[in-house]
Amino acid sequence: MGKGFFISKGVGVLLIIVGAASVATIIALSVVYSQEKAKNNEVSPTNEGSTTKPSTTTPTPSNKPWDQYRLPKTLVPEHYNLTLWPRLKPDNTTGLYIFTGESSVEFKCVEETDLILIHSNKLNYTKAPTVVSVSGGVTAPNIKKHWLQTVTQYLVIELEGTLKKDHVYRLSTEFVGELADDLGGFYRSVYTEDGIEKVVATTQMQPTDARKSFPCFDEPALKAVFHITLIHEPGTVALSNGEQKEPSFNLDDKPVIETSFDPTEKMSTYLLAFIVSDYDFVNNTIDTVLIRIFARKSAIAAGQGDYALNKTGPILKFFEEYYNSSYPLPKSDQIALPDFNAGAMENWGLITYRETALLYDPAFSSNGNKERIATIIAHELAHMWFGNLVTLRWWNDLWLNEGFASYVEYLGADQAEPDWNVKDLIVLNDVHRVFAVDALTSSHPLSSKEEDIQKPEQISELFDAISYSKVSECIIFTSITYLNEFKFGNTVYTDLWKHLQDACDNTGQKLPDTVANIMNTWVLQMGFPVVTIDTVTGNVSQKHFLLDPDSKVTVDSPYKYVSKVNYDQSNWDKLLNILSTNHTHIPVINRAQLVDDAFNMARAKIIPTLLALNTTTYLRNEKEFMPWESALDNMNFFYLMFDRSDVYGHIQAYLQKQVTPLFRHFKEITRNWAEDPKGHMDQYNEVNAISLACKTGLQECTDLVKGWFQTWMSNSSNNIIRPNLRSTVYCNAIAAGGAKEWEFAWEQFSKANAIEADKLRSAMACTKEPWLLNRYLEYTLTPSKIRKQDATSTIVYIANNVVGQALAWDFVRAHWTYIFNEYGGGSFSFSNLINGVTKRFSTDFELQQLRQFKEDHSETGFGSGTLAVDQSIERTISNMKWLEENKSIVSKWFEDAAKP
Repeated sequence: MGKGFFISKGVGVLLIIVGAASVATIIALSVVYSQEKAKNNEVSPTNEGSTTKPSTTTPTPSNKPWDQYRLPKTLVPEHYNLTLWPRLKPDNTTGLYIFTGESSVEFKCVEETDLILIHSNKLNYTKAPTVVSVSGGVTAPNIKKHWLQTVTQYLVIELEGTLKKDHVYRLSTEFVGELADDLGGFYRSVYTEDGIEKVVATTQMQPTDARKSFPCFDEPALKAVFHITLIHEPGTVALSNGEQKEPSFNLDDKPVIETSFDPTEKMSTYLLAFIVSDYDFVNNTIDTVLIRIFARKSAIAAGQGDYALNKTGPILKFFEEYYNSSYPLPKSDQIALPDFNAGAMENWGLITYRETALLYDPAFSSNGNKERIATIIAHELAHMWFGNLVTLRWWNDLWLNEGFASYVEYLGADQAEPDWNVKDLIVLNDVHRVFAVDALTSSHPLSSKEEDIQKPEQISELFDAISYSKVSECIIFTSITYLNEFKFGNTVYTDLWKHLQDACDNTGQKLPDTVANIMNTWVLQMGFPVVTIDTVTGNVSQKHFLLDPDSKVTVDSPYKYVSKVNYDQSNWDKLLNILSTNHTHIPVINRAQLVDDAFNMARAKIIPTLLALNTTTYLRNEKEFMPWESALDNMNFFYLMFDRSDVYGHIQAYLQKQVTPLFRHFKEITRNWAEDPKGHMDQYNEVNAISLACKTGLQECTDLVKGWFQTWMSNSSNNIIRPNLRSTVYCNAIAAGGAKEWEFAWEQFSKANAIEADKLRSAMACTKEPWLLNRYLEYTLTPSKIRKQDATSTIVYIANNVVGQALAWDFVRAHWTYIFNEYGGGSFSFSNLINGVTKRFSTDFELQQLRQFKEDHSETGFGSGTLAVDQSIERTISNMKWLEENKSIVSKWFEDAAKP
C-alpha cells in the first residue's frame, strides 16, 4: 500500500448516498431478511429514495420486450464504471451481509427505441436511475417510468422520447444487494482460521449471475470494457480481472480502502470477478506475466499453493505455443475459495477454484488430487483463449467453450507432468463418461437451437457431460486464423468450421468430405453410432446406439454418424482368446476400450451380455490400471442392479476371485503396503485393488484397513495411512465399523483442512448404519456442518451406498422444495443430484415413485435438473427391461465363474 492516503471523491459521494438512503436500505433489507428466514431466494425491490416505490411485476405471457428472456437488439454496451462496497460484517439491524454499489454503463443505440432493458436480479435500487447523452448535440429523453420485471430479471426503463440511432448514452444506478451465501453472483464465503471466523466476498457470474452483482447487459455477445473499483476494510486485499492500481484510503472513524483496477479487455459479463479477502499469496513471473496463487494464509504458509504456482507457468507457455498466440493479459491470478459451487471458473485474469482443485499438500493430497489440480488448471488456462478471447455468441454453443477445453486440458497437463501419460485417460474420463448419457433418447445435440435455450435454468442445464466431453471424441485441429479474426469478439460454431476448412485447404490435406459435413454429424444430432464389421464377409453396417434399443427417437437427423466398432462373433472369439492367453498383445488402451465397448453393446442388445462378461475373466492376470478401471466402471452397473438381490453374493465371490491376485501384487511391490508404487497409473490401480478387495469381503483387506484406522484412532495426531490410500481406507474401515468409527471421522472432518475433509466427507457415507446415514443427510441442511457447495454431492455419496440409497431418495423427495429454493434452479449440481439418487431404480414401484415425484413438484420445478428427471425415467425403464431379460443368465454366469 502506498503513502499519502486519501479517500477519493467517488468514495465520498458513495458514502453520502449510502447515509441518505439508510432508511430505505434498512426497509429493503428487512424484506430480504424475512424472505431469507422463509428460505426463499427471491428478493423484492426496495423503495427508491425516500418517496418512490417501484412495482414488481410477475409477467403473464405476452409479446412485450420485458417478458422475453433475450434482450432486444437495440442497445450495445461499450464500457461500465462500477464501484462496489461489500460489507464483511453483518448489518446491525437485519443481521444480513450486504454490498452497496454505483454503476454507470455507456451504450450505443443501434436501433431507435424508447425502452431500456438491462438485466437486474435481487438488487434493490436506493435512487432512481438516470439517463444522459454522451454524444454531442443530443439530449437524452426523460424517464417516464421504471420497474423491476422479476421473472425475466430486468430493470425496465420506459422513456418519454426515443434514443437516437448511433448515439451513445449513459445509464447510472445506485443499489444495494445481499452478500448472501448462495454461491452465485456477488456472494460471501465463510471460514475459520486460528479460531476466528472470516468472510470472503467473491463472485461466480457464469452463466447468468452477473446481474445479481450490478445491472448489466448480461449476455455473452454483449462484450464491453469494465472499470472496476472496490471499497474494502483495511487489512483486506481486493482483486479483480485487471491489475490493481495504487490503492487509496483515509483514517477516519470508519476507515476504508479504495482499490481501482486497470480497465479490462473487451469481455463478456460472465467472466467478471471481484474478490475481497485477507488472503496471502505466492507469486512468480513468466515472460512478463505475473502469476499469483491466493489462498487462506494458513494454506499459503503450509506451501499448499506452490504446486499450482510451479505448474501454471509451463502450462501457460504451452498454450501460447499451441494457439500461436500470446497470453493477452499482464497477470494470471488464481484463488482457492472455501465455498464454490463449480470446480473452477475461468474468469479472465482471476480464475476461481474450490480449495481442493488448486491446493496441494503431499502430507494430505493423493495422486488423484495432484492430477486433478494439473488438469483443472490446464482446463481453465485453455479458456483464456478459447472462451475468453473468442467467446460463444449464445449459450446454445456452450460446447465451443467447454468441449475444447476438456480436450486440451490433457495436453496441458501432459506438458506439466510428462511422466504421467495423462493423455491416455481421456478415454476413461471423457469418452466413456459421455457414452452413458448420449446413449439415451433424452440426450441432446452438442449445439441446440438458439431459440430453445432462453431461461437461466435452461442455460445451466447445458453444463453436462455432452457439452464437456463429447467433443473429445473428435480430432480437433486448432485454427490460428480463427483466434486472430475473432479475438475480443463472438462466434458461432460454423465460424470454426470455415477456418478449419481453410487450414486444411492451405496445407493440402485431403478430407473425405467438407469439415462442416464431417463435424455436423457430431454437433447437430445427439447420440453416437455402433458400426459392425463382419470380418468374414467384409460387410459394414451402422445404427444409432441406444441403451434401450426399443426406445423411440423422436428427433430425426439428416446426418450420418461416424464410427465406433463392433465385430462379428468369430472376431470376438479371437479377441477373447488373445485376452485369456496373452493379453499384452493388445495395447492397454485397446484392452480398456474392448471391455467398455462390449458392456455398452450388451446393454443395447447388440451382443449377448455373457460375451461382455467374458471380457473380464482375464483380469486375474491384468495389472494395468486402464483395463481394470474400465471393467470396474461397467461392473458398477451390475452392483446397482443386483446389490439388493440374491445375485449379489455370486458377484462378490467372482470379483473377489479376480481381484485377489492384484491385491497381492501390490502388497508385494509396495513392500507390504509401506510405499507408493512408482508409476502414476500404478498408484491408481493400487487404490482399485484395495477398494475392490475390501468391497468383496476379502478378510485380509478388511483386517488391513481396520488396523490402519484403529491405529489412527488411538493417536489422532499421527495418521500413518498414506494419502493415496486414505479415501478407500477411510470408507472401508467406516463400513466395517460402527458408531465409534463414524464419530471419530466426524471429529476429524470438523477440524481438517479442505483436502483431508473431502476424503472424510465421502468416507462417512460408507457406514452401514441407517441411523448414522439419516443423521448425515440431515447435516446437509445445515451449512455450518456441511458446506452448501458440498450438500448435493454428500447426498449422492450416501445414495451410492446400498444402505443409504432409499434413505437419500426419501430425503430428497421430502425436502425438494427447500433444496430447490436454497440452491436455486440454476445450480450446476441439480442434475447430478437427481441422477445420483435414482441410478439404482429398476422396479415398477420405483418408476411410479419417480413419475409421482415429477408430478408432485411440477409447480416448484426442477431447474437445471429438468432433463435429468426425464433421463432418470428413461434409464429406469431400460433397467427394468434389462433385468427381466438378464437376471437369471447373469446369476448363473457369476455363480459358475466364481468357482475355483
